[in-house]
Parts: sequence; C-alpha cells; structure tokens
Amino acid sequence: MLTVIAFVVALGLLIAVHEYGHYRVAVACGVKVLRFSVGFGKTLFRWQPKRQHPGQETEFVIGAFPFGGYVKMLDEREGPVAPEDRHRAFNTQPLRSRAAIVAAGPIANLLLAVVLYTAVNWIGVEEPVAKLARPVAASLAEAAGLRGGEHITRAGFEGDLEPVQSFEDLRWRMTRGALDGRDLTLEVAGEGGRPGRQVVLPLSLMEAKDADPQMFRKIGVLAPLTRPEIGQVMAGSAAERAGLRSGDLVRSVGNVPIVDGQQLRELIRTSIDGDQPRPQTWQVQRGSQSIELEVRPELREEGAAKVGRIGAYVGAPPEMVTVRQGPVDGVWRGIVRTWEVSALTVRMMGKMVIGEASLKNLSGPLTIADYAGKSASLGLTQYLVFLALISVSLGVLNLMPLPVLDGGHLMYYLWEGLTGKSVSDAWMERLQRGGVALLLVMMSVALFNDVTRLFG
Repeated sequence: MLTVIAFVVALGLLIAVHEYGHYRVAVACGVKVLRFSVGFGKTLFRWQPKRQHPGQETEFVIGAFPFGGYVKMLDEREGPVAPEDRHRAFNTQPLRSRAAIVAAGPIANLLLAVVLYTAVNWIGVEEPVAKLARPVAASLAEAAGLRGGEHITRAGFEGDLEPVQSFEDLRWRMTRGALDGRDLTLEVAGEGGRPGRQVVLPLSLMEAKDADPQMFRKIGVLAPLTRPEIGQVMAGSAAERAGLRSGDLVRSVGNVPIVDGQQLRELIRTSIDGDQPRPQTWQVQRGSQSIELEVRPELREEGAAKVGRIGAYVGAPPEMVTVRQGPVDGVWRGIVRTWEVSALTVRMMGKMVIGEASLKNLSGPLTIADYAGKSASLGLTQYLVFLALISVSLGVLNLMPLPVLDGGHLMYYLWEGLTGKSVSDAWMERLQRGGVALLLVMMSVALFNDVTRLFG
C-alpha cells in the first residue's frame, strides 16, 4: 500500500507542477486557458474557482488515470474562436510567447528539483561516512592502491578537488566519472597527524554503459567500512548450522585476516568450487572468547553466476554523519545537483542514441513505483531525493526534440524563427506520427526493462 500511495503522490505532484508551469505562463501571456487537468479519462473531481485572473474561466480537473495531464488553451486550430477572443488564442500569440508557454512545463520540473534538493540540504540526512571497505579483488580501486579503511576527505576531476561529505556523495562522483569516462582523484586523510595522500581512480578505462551494481564491482568500491560482525541469523541457514550467533565478530577466514564487513561478504560470495560450496574455517570473537567454527556456505544463483550465501546479515551498520547545509549553501547545492543530474541525464540519453550506453538504463512506471515505495519507507528526505530525481528526468525528457513532447514543439518554433514560416500541416502530421511511434518504442523498452528488473 505504501508503494501505491508514494507512487500516486509522486505522479500527481510532478504532473501538477509541470502543467502549472504551462498554465501560469499562458495566463501571464494573456492566453485564455479552458481546462487544467491532472490525469486523463473519467473526471473524478472538477472545480471552477469564482475568482480568477481577469478573462480566465479555467476548469480544474482530476482524471481517473494519473499517467499524464494537459492544459487546454483557446486555439483556432482546435475549434471556432469568437472574433472578440481571437487575441487571446494560443495560435495568435507572438513566437516568443508560444515558446515561453511550451518551455515553462519542463522548466517548472527543474525548478521543483532545485526546491526539493534545497529542502533536503536544509533538513539534513543521515549518510555513511566516506570510509572505504576493502576493495574488490582485481578492481580499479585495488590497482590504484586502496586497501580498505581509507577516509576520503576530498575528490574531484582534473585536479579540482572538493570536500566529500559522505559515502553517498563519493558514489555520486564515481558514477559521474564512470559514465563520463573521466578519472577521479581522491584525497585520503592521513593517520596519526601524517599528511594525506592522493589516489587516482582511472575511471576512463571502464567504458561503463550501465549505472548498475556491476559498474561499482569493476570500480571496486561497493560499500562503506563496517565492522565484520554477524547480525540476524535466519533459522535453518548455513550460519545457524555452523553455530554463528548475532553479535559474533569475525577475525579471520582461513589464513585471511578480516578487517571489514564488505571483505567478509566477498569471501562468502566467492566460496564456490564449481557447483559445490567450499567449507571455511572462521575465527570468531564472541564476547571475551575466541571460537573456531567451520562454515559451509550455501550455493545460490545470481543471474548466470553462482555465489555463496550463509543466511545471515553480515556487517554492522556503518559510521554515520548528518549532512546538512546552511540557507545559502543549501540553495546553491540544490542548483548544482539539479544541473549535474540534468547534464548526466542528457549525456546518457545521447549515449543511448549512438549505442555507447545500454537501453537498460531506461526505466518505466513499474521501476518508478518500486523506488517510490522503497524511498518512502526510508524516510522523508530519501523520498524528497527520489522526487527530485524523477522531476529532473521528467523535465529533461520533455525537452527532447520529439514532436509529441515540449521539446518537439520548441523545434517547430526554432524552424519558424529561422525561416519566418511555420511548419506545414502535412509535415506536422508526419512528424507527430513518427514521434508517437518512437515514444511507444521507448515506453515498450522501458516496460520490458521494468519487468526484467523486478521479475526476471
């Protein structure tokens, strides 16, 4: 139920803000707005305020199907217009006014993202400290000299280092670097008063196409540093049969000293010889006692790979930090994050078009609903971050030069501005059909990706 509520609230808010952008600028330009609708289909709610802007008689509607919305304006192309109202029809407006009305929807979504990111910056959010677990074997992080336990204080591209506020902040920078093909410089805090050092992650060597867990496995940084402690043990699991208990601190597996939870998870994961799990000798500290246990992980399939599992939570919660910004810094960082996410979205779309990025990056309503529920369950700030991300995606998507989207109409106006002539009705019809077909293909791919992620 939480997933459904979070999804409907997200869709309703983002669509309402988008359409309000069109509506508000249309009213400011003197265009008569006939209907403001959030959703399609059967009308669930209708309201016509008695007090409106002079000349406006807008009807506000909520439809039964929340997958979209529209602002219906007076327009000679859609029906007869009284001579005394012709100056208030959309199609009779100057080019700059029509372009402003069309662009206002996506811009409203981007402004909403700024507001949401700013609110998160002001409220503050609990995130793991940027201390690294032991990197994955043969990964870029291990090759760069990282061994686990490092505290990253600053990071940046092309030598422009900025403070790292949390592990999530560091993950975001690694994502940008991997997808953009740029090396990331990390500054590691020194120990015992010694000066820090710099490490370069050669992310330009990755040629990453998907922002997925496999990308971070190649980088080698999967999680923040955690104590190698056993959490909840499932009944009938390999952990219970081996005698492991919640609170046990793992000191070594075989001859390998264990320093963090991520390292222990990797050893469990790779404890497979062919189709058989490999027994391991664990040295465990339980209170003041040191105990030796034989643990035989269970075989599990992860896609095409076979991995080991013990049926217990591995790793204590990481050290946390509250990330909060002041009034001015909060707004500025909200603007910067909106710009960064927008730019990364545009680059990913461009890479998908030319084949440098996988179409698996497209997500549809099922994935959005799933993330809406998960983020809402984590608290207000995580849900606001989710809303900001989707709002950016909606704004950028609508600015794409597809005929059925706002960006397509802006392309028509660009042509009109350059040639002095509007696009002919015949070409308009052809372009609209092509745009609908392309949009249906994108939606089909996104829905297929959703089903594969959630049920495959």
